[in-house]
Amino acid sequence: MTNFEEEIRALKDEILAMASHAETAVSRALRAVVERDIDLARTVREDDTVLDQLEIKIDDTAIHLLAMAPVAFDLRLITVAMKISQNLERVGDEACNMAKRITDLAGEPEVAADTAIPQMAKLAINMLHESISAFVGRDPALARRIIPSDKEVDAINRELHRALSSFIAEDPGKITRCLALMAISKSLERVADHATNIAEEVVYLYEGQDIRHVKNLKG
Repeated sequence: MTNFEEEIRALKDEILAMASHAETAVSRALRAVVERDIDLARTVREDDTVLDQLEIKIDDTAIHLLAMAPVAFDLRLITVAMKISQNLERVGDEACNMAKRITDLAGEPEVAADTAIPQMAKLAINMLHESISAFVGRDPALARRIIPSDKEVDAINRELHRALSSFIAEDPGKITRCLALMAISKSLERVADHATNIAEEVVYLYEGQDIRHVKNLKG
């Protein structure tokens, strides 16, 4: 194996490590929401620096590899890896945003719409996991199957916002927790968006086709 091949493998390993941290951050943020766990929410926020550092490391590795004049596929791989790391860093940001809302929920009783949050999170986390699996497994077909799930997450988010708005209208005393849940729902919707972005990059990497703005190819 050449030095270039070893560094490409290291780049992929760094992406996998970052993806694992991002997925864990969202899962922990969800558990903090469900359990109203302020300490766990604090941990999510503190651990975000790991994702920031991994993004910087991946960018440094990628820039070094670009200077080695890679062939066309490797060039796509390097640039896609940088874009994936950017999306994973933003997933971590959304997990932090969720964690910040725990103080507005702690000590407050649940509202009926709370049950939609775990449903959204399960979909978004699965999309994120599968998009990385598609990258590692060189599987653009899997990436294409992930993309339509974003519409399902969007639909749950819209319905949740409608329900929470109704709760606020019926009982203004619920406004703080309802606004917090709206923000958490929006963060999960954005996690799904970032998973979709990664899936689209995987299609571009392995098929050479940019489908980011081609709606009829997204299902």
